[in-house]
Amino acid sequence: MITAAATGGRPEGVLLAVLAVAAGYAAGRICGALLPVAAPCVGAFAGLGLAVTAPHGSPLTAPIGHSGATAALLALSTGAACCAAWAARVPGPRLALCLLAVGITVTAAVLGSTTGFVACAGVLLCSLAAARTRRRGPGLVGLALVTALMTGAAWAVADNSLPEGLAYALEGRLTQHRVLLWRDALALAHGDPLLGAGPGRFGELSPTVAQSLPIDGKPHSAPLQVAAELGLVGVVLLGAVFCWVLYVLWRAPRPTPVVLTAAATLTALAAIAAVGNALSFTTVTVGAGLLAGTATARPLLDEEEPEGS
Repeated sequence: MITAAATGGRPEGVLLAVLAVAAGYAAGRICGALLPVAAPCVGAFAGLGLAVTAPHGSPLTAPIGHSGATAALLALSTGAACCAAWAARVPGPRLALCLLAVGITVTAAVLGSTTGFVACAGVLLCSLAAARTRRRGPGLVGLALVTALMTGAAWAVADNSLPEGLAYALEGRLTQHRVLLWRDALALAHGDPLLGAGPGRFGELSPTVAQSLPIDGKPHSAPLQVAAELGLVGVVLLGAVFCWVLYVLWRAPRPTPVVLTAAATLTALAAIAAVGNALSFTTVTVGAGLLAGTATARPLLDEEEPEGS
């Protein structure tokens, strides 16, 4: 709101995202304390249902940005199913929830969401590895480095500072249109590095948006959008929020597999958001808050650390 007052713009979208994450986190803390297994299980089914019923198709037929939201919902659903599995004390429900996570990963492949399939498979593998991890600190640090690497890679592509061969290969995967949007965002960030151009103003200031259809007014990269619209202050706050989430996960009383699975899922979401528009969808931001809240809640009944955690 301060940035909007200083530079102009519409802060409603950012405020809605903040409120959605806060509401999801509060609901997750409450539901995770009361129903540590059922709450993430219901969340997994809800996320899967939203992803399956979302618009699908090729980039020419699907609404712009929806592919990233679908991938994010599938990754969150897989993470929620794995968290529920590690919170379960009985082998039968644990196996069923693990199969649910596998089923969501297969669903991502059936839906044709390559990003969703890779994210779900990564979450699933990290969750299996977390079952044999005794110390959560190194794992959380590693996931933070992965997020920083993804953000730095997107920034390097926008700045055209990668080697020519690597840049050409990445631009082929990302599409030239998206890279041009990123470069517009970086140019706006350089224009006012401290406070940015103002929230919600990227669409009206970007030459690429003005020349393209359909128009959604987003640069399709959360860090670059924040840098363009909110400046250095926004980037620092966005990074601080992610670090704070990792910190509360490190301090969480839940079993280590639950904590590391949630952290891996949120890292996958951060990677998707670094190259897409996923955080512009309320369902995704609420889901991220729910998962973080559930994974950091203190259950009313003490949980026992699973063997090998």
